[in-house]
Amino acid sequence: MADDVMTDQGSPVALARGRGSRAVKDGAAPRPVPRQPDHEVIVVGAGISGIGLAIELRKAGIESFLLLERAGDVGGTWRDNRYPGIAVDITSFTYSFSFEQNPDWSRVFAPGAELQRYAQRVAAKYGVYPKVRFRTEVDKAVFLEDRDLWEIHLKGGERLYSRFLIGASGGLISPKKPDIKGLEAFKGIVMHTGFWDDSVELTGKRVAVIGTGATAVQMVPSIASRVAHLDVYQRTPIWVLKKPDAEIPAWLKSAFRTLPIVQRGVRVCTDALSEAVMVGAVIYYRQIPGLVRWAESAGKNNLLEQIPNDPALREKLTPKYGFGCKRPTFSNDYFKTFTRDNVELVTDPIECITERGIRTRDGQERQIDVLITATGYRVFEKGNLPSFEVHGRDGLELGQFWDEHRYQAYEAVSVPKFPNYFGMLGPYGLTGTSYFKMVEAHSIHAVRCIKEARKRAMTRVEIGQGPHERYFQDVQRRQQNTVFPNHSCASSNSYYFDKHGDAPMLRPSTTMEMLWRAKHFPMKHYRFSRAQAGSTADLPDRATAGAAAFV
Repeated sequence: MADDVMTDQGSPVALARGRGSRAVKDGAAPRPVPRQPDHEVIVVGAGISGIGLAIELRKAGIESFLLLERAGDVGGTWRDNRYPGIAVDITSFTYSFSFEQNPDWSRVFAPGAELQRYAQRVAAKYGVYPKVRFRTEVDKAVFLEDRDLWEIHLKGGERLYSRFLIGASGGLISPKKPDIKGLEAFKGIVMHTGFWDDSVELTGKRVAVIGTGATAVQMVPSIASRVAHLDVYQRTPIWVLKKPDAEIPAWLKSAFRTLPIVQRGVRVCTDALSEAVMVGAVIYYRQIPGLVRWAESAGKNNLLEQIPNDPALREKLTPKYGFGCKRPTFSNDYFKTFTRDNVELVTDPIECITERGIRTRDGQERQIDVLITATGYRVFEKGNLPSFEVHGRDGLELGQFWDEHRYQAYEAVSVPKFPNYFGMLGPYGLTGTSYFKMVEAHSIHAVRCIKEARKRAMTRVEIGQGPHERYFQDVQRRQQNTVFPNHSCASSNSYYFDKHGDAPMLRPSTTMEMLWRAKHFPMKHYRFSRAQAGSTADLPDRATAGAAAFV
């Protein structure tokens, strides 16, 4: 891995951090709307989505673009999350860009720090860093209908203008605090796993963890051996399968470097396995229910192997909802951690947090020094997706529209009345295998639309209401085959579900179908038109000018 990308003062990271920090003072008069946009494309976010999109833009010959990143480096989730034990929960061979395989992963399931270095290396290799403006946060974006421009309002007062706007801020950016009485009264240390404080020493401390999702599954075994005592508060147990993890030997890494086809072959195998477990079992539950039954049996066997002599403890750790209702995960030591003398699994509901600890409804108060909240993130909730206000045509705001009318988007990318706007993590956009696959598909989709607008010399591209509605209806029809409405998901407390009772996180299709549709969706589903106001001097006249009809 290119560690020098992080540390060398002359590296792309260091150089990019020193540029683009300009802002205007609060209260300063905004500049007039320019005749031409500052950039053809502005992308909000420089995590995996932003990096992938930047690479696809450059591949298409589009160089007038800028990434706006609120932090000081690329990487997104893998930059921000540093809790002990963090690692990918999909094999590293699958969890990476298809066009940029890494032969140097240390393990089959790479540690989180390696994913961050991978993001930095890819960003440096493909020239993304010079296109990023760091420490820049977007407040809101407004579509100027007379000019077909997006006006991006930055926190601090500055405004930028672009023809196209792409939201790539990801989903895991707003940590969810537990709604528990007395949290503010606690006198010890409180930290969320998404804001891990490396200066906090856990050795010899009494620690409590609230939450038993995928993050806790990784973190709890990593800290149990060094704390004096660990209380883990569980509301809902999680399905945990065996983790086929291992250190990758030097000879195999050498084979990957000298014969890339070897690593591609390994990726094909891990893709197929991930697709079967995380897509086939969940998305095609009605067609092949045996996969879910197999996964549940495997999860129970994993629990039995780790806790062979305590049926009461196993019962507490056994989910009562179906496999797939909540994101499952992998671990070979999570369950056995609860057999340690210094670890207690607490399933009694929390009544309140006191100055010195946590009191459960049975009246018992457990004293602690450090409280760790592993309570996840807000995902499909207003204020998180999108992470800033997006005002389209007729004053419609995207977050409010989704909040009131259900989460929906054509191919998870476009929404009517939001011209020239594309989302990277949209409703029903993520496949169960790899976030990278979604990024590649949605980048292809967005760039196809931008290229077509260029080809037609048009300044506006907007998805038609008819295609959008038909796509949403098809998604809802397909959802009926998934595990979500069919397998006792009501008790899962899963972030897959939103306030409407929908499960807009996962796309009800295979990864292959998602990629095929990104490359072949009919361009006639979009409407192309040209601005009436003076923002088109850079565009040549074309005989094809005019609006393509909605279909």
